[in-house]
Amino acid sequence: MDSNLLKVFLCVATLKSFSKAALELDCAQSNVTARIKQLEKNIGFNLFHRVSKGVVLTDVAIKLLPLAQEIIQKIQNAEQLLLHMKHSENLKIGSTESNAATRIITLLSKIDNKYPNMKLELTTGPTQEIKELLLDYKIDIGFISGKPLEKEFKILKEYKEKIVLLKSLKKEPAKNILTFKKGCTYRKYLDAYLKQQQQLDYKNIEFGSLETILGCVKMGMGITILPLSFIQRFEHTKDLEIKYLPKEIENIHTYMICRVDNEPLISSFLKKLEL
Repeated sequence: MDSNLLKVFLCVATLKSFSKAALELDCAQSNVTARIKQLEKNIGFNLFHRVSKGVVLTDVAIKLLPLAQEIIQKIQNAEQLLLHMKHSENLKIGSTESNAATRIITLLSKIDNKYPNMKLELTTGPTQEIKELLLDYKIDIGFISGKPLEKEFKILKEYKEKIVLLKSLKKEPAKNILTFKKGCTYRKYLDAYLKQQQQLDYKNIEFGSLETILGCVKMGMGITILPLSFIQRFEHTKDLEIKYLPKEIENIHTYMICRVDNEPLISSFLKKLEL
């Protein structure tokens, strides 16, 4: 049953007049008449008897009236609730490990200051895993490495990154690529770089922790690539040799994304955040 038809019915029933209802609804009387006829057709009963001074409600209309009032009131309550809802009660965030180490604490702090009653949840993982969580509606926003090409995603903000190659400053590194588990964007770019350099005899070793990767790099167990901002912020440069990459692969930016059909209510706030 169309709620708009019920609203017209409610107006006519309350004012006992088609002409007064037309004035109240700010529309032509013929429009009111047409809507009442449509409602009567839908339910299969007449709702009004026309009299000289207006209309009289039929028995069916008398029974329908309190139900219509309840339905319209609930719709209005829902509209008011949505109108004043500035944010959801929960925000689920997914992030790559490197981004989590550099931005997430600041992000969580700023959201908590602005929306102290919001429950925040954080999941970390490689880019591909974060994308899959978004596609499955298991998180609301994700921080990923590399621009997303999937039509399901909307970019909320871009963070420029310069990626550098890291190896031990103290000893010649073993021919191992030290990266996160499968789905890590950095691993894909490092594979491409080594192939370009015709260095094809490297093995992949996967880790679940950023600190573990850096520790192993410092000990000469292999090489990795990470954002320069992360290395500088946490003063890891002391034991690491930093090598700048070719222009075509040095800029693997970080993107804050969401699903096109599930944009957070606080997305305008998120877009303005400086992290």
